[in-house]
Parts: sequence; C-alpha cells; structure tokens
Amino acid sequence: MENIVANTLLLKARQGGYGKKTGRSKKWRELLKLPPVSQCSELRDSIEKDYSSLCDKQPIGRLLFRQFCDTKPDLKSCIEFLVAVTEYEVAIEEERRDCGLSILERFFNNEKKEALLPEIPPDIVRHCRWSLKQNPSKDVFEECTRVVHNYLSKDPFEEYQESPYFSQFLQWKWLERQVGNQVIGRQELQVGLAYTYETRDTLCLVLTIMNGGDLKFHIYNLGSPGFDEQRAVFYAAEVCCGLEDLQKERIVYRDLKPENILLDDHGHIRISDLGLALQIPEGEMVRGRVGTVGYMAPEVINNEKYTFSPDWWGLGCLIYEMIQGHSPFRKFKEKVKREEVDRRVKRDPEQYSAKFSEDTKSICRMLLTKNPSERLGCRGEGAAGVKQHPVFKNISFSRLEANMLDPPFCPDPHAIYCKDVVDIGRFSAVKGVYLDTTDDSFYAQFVTGCVSIPWQTEIIESGCFRDINESENEGSLSLDLKAKECPPALRRKRNFFYRVFSGGVSHLDLSFHGPSISKGLPTGGVLEKKGHGSERYSTPTTETKDRFHKVARAKNHMRSS
Repeated sequence: MENIVANTLLLKARQGGYGKKTGRSKKWRELLKLPPVSQCSELRDSIEKDYSSLCDKQPIGRLLFRQFCDTKPDLKSCIEFLVAVTEYEVAIEEERRDCGLSILERFFNNEKKEALLPEIPPDIVRHCRWSLKQNPSKDVFEECTRVVHNYLSKDPFEEYQESPYFSQFLQWKWLERQVGNQVIGRQELQVGLAYTYETRDTLCLVLTIMNGGDLKFHIYNLGSPGFDEQRAVFYAAEVCCGLEDLQKERIVYRDLKPENILLDDHGHIRISDLGLALQIPEGEMVRGRVGTVGYMAPEVINNEKYTFSPDWWGLGCLIYEMIQGHSPFRKFKEKVKREEVDRRVKRDPEQYSAKFSEDTKSICRMLLTKNPSERLGCRGEGAAGVKQHPVFKNISFSRLEANMLDPPFCPDPHAIYCKDVVDIGRFSAVKGVYLDTTDDSFYAQFVTGCVSIPWQTEIIESGCFRDINESENEGSLSLDLKAKECPPALRRKRNFFYRVFSGGVSHLDLSFHGPSISKGLPTGGVLEKKGHGSERYSTPTTETKDRFHKVARAKNHMRSS
C-alpha cells in the first residue's frame, strides 16, 4: 500500500512535466515579475563583468547579447559566424568538409569587396582552409572563434553594458537570485545542483531528477538480465565522456557502478553520487581504499597510489555487467564474503559468454587489466584512447557530446523505474554533531537562490522568457526583446561533465553517505549499506574525519527536507 500511494503521488507530480504548456507553477507570472531597472542598480555595480560568463555561458545573457549584436551589422556577422561554426562542429563527419568550406566561402571570400570578419588575420584563415583539406576535425575553427570572442569581449562588450539589453539581463539576474524561484519542473542534461535554499534549521539542495531510474534496475528487473550490445555501448560512450570531463578537472570518481548511473526522461545517462569523488592535485597521486565491493580496482584494494585508473576499471565492470547480466567477479545475489570477492578481483580472470562480441570482449579485457599501467585509458592516451576502440566505431562523439544522438531506450513517463520506495529511502544518520563558528561562516554564504545555467535554460525552454518579455513589451518596455531561437553556444568539450553531472530531477539524489555499519573493518573504515543490498567501503583520512562528521548532521537535515 505504501508503494502504491508513493507511486501515485509521483506520477501525479510528473503530470506537469510533459507537454507544450505544462510544467509551470499556477502562479508563475507572479513569481516571475521583473523588478524595475532602478532596483537593479546595486547588482549592476557588483556583478562580475566577465564576458565569457555574461555573454556566452549564461543562456539568457547569451540570448540578449546576441540580440544586441543583431542591431549592429558588423557584430551580427560575428554572431552568424559563431553559429555557423557550432553547426560545423556537430555535423556528421561525411559532411564536415563541405560545411567548413561553405563557411570560408561565406565569410572569407576574396572576391568580396569587404571581408565580413576583418578581425580574423588572413594567415589563420589560410590555415583553416589547409586543415579542412587535410583533416576536417571539429577543432578547425577553434582559433577563429577565439579571435572573434576576444574581439567581442572588448568594445562591443562595453557598449552592450550601456544598452537596454544589459538592463533587461540584470532584471532576470535579480529574479534568478531570489530564493525559492522554483517555477518549473523541466529536466536538464545532468544530475546537478538546480537550487539552494534554507529553512529555519535546514540547508536544502535541490538536485536534478532522473525519472528513468538507475541502470541496475534496468539490467535486473526489465526482462532477462543485461542489455543488447547497442544499448550497452551507447551508455558506455556517454559514461566515457563523463569520465573525460571529470578528469579534465582532475577528479577521480571512484564509485562507478550501475546503480550510480541514472537515466533522464529521454534515456540519456547521468552519473550520480559523488560522495567518494576526489580532486587530485596536478602532478600528484592519491591512495585510498574506497569504493564498492566487487567494483574496486586491484590497486585500490591493495591500497596503492593511483590517479584515474580506478574509473577506467569501473567502466570495464560496467560494460561487462550491462552485457552479461552480472558483475565480472560476483554473480547477482551471490552470497560471498568480501575477502573472496577481493581475491577474485586481484587474481581471477573474468569469464566471457556468447553474449559478448569480439569488440565488447576486447574492450572489457583492456579495461579490466589487473596492472593499471597497462590498462586502456591509463597508458598516456586517456579518454581519447578509449574512444578510439573499435567498439565505438558507430558512435559520433561530437554529436553525442552535443546531445544530438537518440538513446536506444526512452523511459515511459507513466512508469516508475524502481522496485519500492525503500530503494530511494535508505539514508544513514549521525547525531550529536555541532557546528562551530567556521561552519556558520561557510553556511552563511550557502543560499544562492537558483543555479544560473539550469535556471536560465528552464526559463527559455519553457517559454517563460518569451511570454514575460512579450507582455512587458505590450506595456512599458520600448525594447523589442521578443525571444527568438538562438542556437546554443557550443559546449566546451564537454562539459559533458556538466552534462553528466549538471542536468534534470528523476532520481532525487541526496544520498550523502555517512556511517551505517562498521563491524569488523580496518581502523577508520566505513561499510555502507545502500539500495539493492550493495556494500561500499571507505577509509577516510584523519584530516577528513572531523570535517565529515561535522557536516553529516547538516546533510541529514537535507535528506529529511
């Protein structure tokens, strides 16, 4: 009965998330009432005047800056060039050369009396032309776009700040910073932070929801265990991109397993639960016996130093489990002691059935190599080497990173992808933790309102930006700010990290892990029980123990909210 009630309430809450005009609060116009421009004067003075953030990364800022540029012919050419390059970079490989040549013909034709982009030196244009003929990679126009952005960031950016378009941006920015502006319920592209706010005694994080459930549920509860190869390879490619972005930030994830990989409304994967992730200082290695039993790499079990090798091992475990229907070193629901699983990981070779093709068998063997120095992804090539494996021969990573490939499975919006509410309700609690003045100072800066990029994207995609501006135009505004389609700026490669960690709300992942079971473990060890009966073991360093326990109570408050 508890499950029926919970599932019914969840489905009812989702009803506003699918459809052309749904997903808005009934009071959305009242909540999105723009302040007078005069009320934004303090914000005008205090906001950081960073071109990249205000005019490129933030969706509303990018939209208004481009509308401003449209009013000036020379700047309009710059924007049209950036849009054309974005289209080139996501074009399929067979059409990329012709697409690039058309850009050169349009913007740098020598027969024209005036070049549309005189800011770009001729030698850079010649190099682009040569590169297109030799190898039309997605980075051919990288230097050109850098020059254009550098030009726009100077006098045009200064002029923009004096325009009514920038005033309009400040009005939206002021609104964004108001606590509690959760107006819509749309999904983004990653499991990430959407809003932050506080109540009298709790700090609240609102993360993106993943309505498609986790891969472990899909592997074991929908038909025969495992996926077909096409589906497994697609998910592996997206996870690979996510790990690549983490590693660019020098972050090792250390807990890659099916139950931490979630699906959004459209079937794209999102990496969740960064409780064991760690940023590694440049040029250094780390040591730590952390992870989930059966998924920890041999070097982790042996407490050896490492950088990113455990994550490539984890990808091998994930691919194996998606195809075979159980993990490489322990069958599903097999009762075996942790010591025996660790022994298998360090000593035993994995076994391959007829479910594996030669390509999937090859990549699993290369990722599950016991010696990390010989493992795929750890021999100096990184993610680029993994992407070049033949198993991904039918994956266009440029289009995948731009979110332009259709997933092999799309979740049913009327289905619940978890067995019961207990799956998402198991959290540990630590009592008797008190915060000192240092903590108070940190949490005083906690409430930031909405997170800029997800919130602004929701405002535009839901039509609120267009509708609000149109109603304002009909009233007192003289600016023609009618929202129109503006191709998004090309995601930096990628922030697939942003894609993978920053996007929608289907699996509300507030699973901050505290100690729950700690019997018979090495000193300082924590063995955690999580949904599906999996175990996760970690040995926190001495300097992190105090901090961990200090914030555990605050995190527990978040769960209860």
